[in-house]
Amino acid sequence: MGVFTYESVVITVIPPTKMFKACILDGDTFIPKIVSQAFKSVEYIEGNGEAGSIKKVTFGEGSQFKYMKQKVKAIDKENFVDIYSVVEGDALMNKLEKITYETKLEASPNGGSVCKTTSKYYTIGDFELKEDGVKAGKDKALGIF
Repeated sequence: MGVFTYESVVITVIPPTKMFKACILDGDTFIPKIVSQAFKSVEYIEGNGEAGSIKKVTFGEGSQFKYMKQKVKAIDKENFVDIYSVVEGDALMNKLEKITYETKLEASPNGGSVCKTTSKYYTIGDFELKEDGVKAGKDKALGIF
């Protein structure tokens, strides 16, 4: 098993409090409405969003994937940190054990936010992750963000 780590930074004019609420806390209901071609639904199978919760994301008709299950590792509303892992679904392509995302929002000097995301891809066997494939997926995610 290998672990491949990628980092990205997005700067926005929206303050961290509003950004965290819209994208993280309310994102499960908000994002499928805005990007319905990419996401059909998000439903909790276990829990209600706290650490340990598991949610199923069903992709929309415009996606190459059908679904994924995510496990919430940690959510810190005061420090604007969200950590979760994709633990099941065709998005793992039978090549990845899991993908873990850690997102942290910080206030930027202009009153907006700096969003730092670290993605860790845990591969199965000797599968080697190509950076251009990861970049394409990250670009789609950043477009939604």
